[in-house]
Amino acid sequence: MKVLKFGAIWCSGCLIMKPRWKEIETEIPWLKTEYYDVDEETELVKKYKIKEYPCFIFLDKKNNEIYRDYGEIDKKKLIEIIEKLKDK
Repeated sequence: MKVLKFGAIWCSGCLIMKPRWKEIETEIPWLKTEYYDVDEETELVKKYKIKEYPCFIFLDKKNNEIYRDYGEIDKKKLIEIIEKLKDK
């Protein structure tokens, strides 16, 4: 599973989520994540039809979208989502 994280340096919610994701990535080393700045990666923003930030897109082993969430998400909830989707 992989998580695509979309945000921007001017986005307060994105700045709040950055250290949460850092903790999760340290605690769950098998999790693959990629961060994209929405101002720089406009083609990916269009491809994934992202309208709100921060945006987190969870992909399965074949890179198909299996879940999407937006905004400031509690660390515990994110870990629950990751555990639920990890074998997809």
